[in-house]
Amino acid sequence: MLISNAASKAVFRAEKMGKADLVASEHLFAGLNAFEPGQGHELHTHAGQDKLYYVLEGAGDVTVGEKQSRIGAGDLVLARSGEKHALLNPGPGRLLVMVVMGPPPGK
Repeated sequence: MLISNAASKAVFRAEKMGKADLVASEHLFAGLNAFEPGQGHELHTHAGQDKLYYVLEGAGDVTVGEKQSRIGAGDLVLARSGEKHALLNPGPGRLLVMVVMGPPPGK
């Protein structure tokens, strides 16, 4: 399967983080999380799922476990199963992140 220009599938929303599913299989999921300035998602975990964030555009603050880091285009972040993680776009520009999870949500 090929998705040309995956970033063009992003959905930005004024009221909350936008999500766009790209691909899903029995073992893997990939989608886009699109953050306007000031948007983010709270500290949370995924039992039985590893999660990768790959920053396509912009910059943000990521928390994994007890560590907080500034991330930007080209950076890759791993949150292992059960590890607390959160992502915030402090602005001023947009933040676009590809999310890859294995196994996929709901599996």
